[in-house]
Amino acid sequence: MMRKIRAALLAAGMAVVFSAAAAEMPPDVLVKNTAQDVLAIIKQDKDIQSGNSQKVLQLVDAKVLPHFDFSRMAQLAVGRYWPKATPAQQQALIAEFRTLLVRTYSNSLTSYKNQTIDYRPLKLQPGDTDVTVKTVVNQPGGQPIPIDYSLEKTDNGWKVYDVAVDGVSLVINYRGSFASEIQNKGIDGLIKTLADKNRLEANGNEKPVAAAKKK
Repeated sequence: MMRKIRAALLAAGMAVVFSAAAAEMPPDVLVKNTAQDVLAIIKQDKDIQSGNSQKVLQLVDAKVLPHFDFSRMAQLAVGRYWPKATPAQQQALIAEFRTLLVRTYSNSLTSYKNQTIDYRPLKLQPGDTDVTVKTVVNQPGGQPIPIDYSLEKTDNGWKVYDVAVDGVSLVINYRGSFASEIQNKGIDGLIKTLADKNRLEANGNEKPVAAAKKK
């Protein structure tokens, strides 16, 4: 019993140290370390390379999600309609938007094929609380893709609140479709649309496994 208590205390202590280290990490170092950590795991994990969606989701949940501010991302994506949503609707939007982005990010990881990433220098000034970390993904035989991460300094360290792929902002890209959905079906309609989409995506990822079992 004493060994279990000591192990639990040690794990808790390590978690605190890790959280503190992440909170103090500069934004460019945070982006680079997270990306390198994730890519290193992908290179070593045969299940992920073969398209195991569950393991990819676990990887994203453990390594990527802690560095994203989904509350602010959802607020930016919903735009001017955000204040009109009730607290319950706002929480539902955050949850569904988070699931949508997690699956989008996870799907991109399953298509990883020996890409490399260049990290542009960041001139961080004292007092800066909002920065953009610029990276370029180099694809074998393809055009390099610029990916920029917008981060804000919070009490819990730097958090990503937007990602721009080849100059296209993720939250702004969603804002147009979200606004159209709200105008046609209201905020509850948008929540239902996101929930249905997430459910279909989840079922779609499960179908190959079910089909394999039938064989």
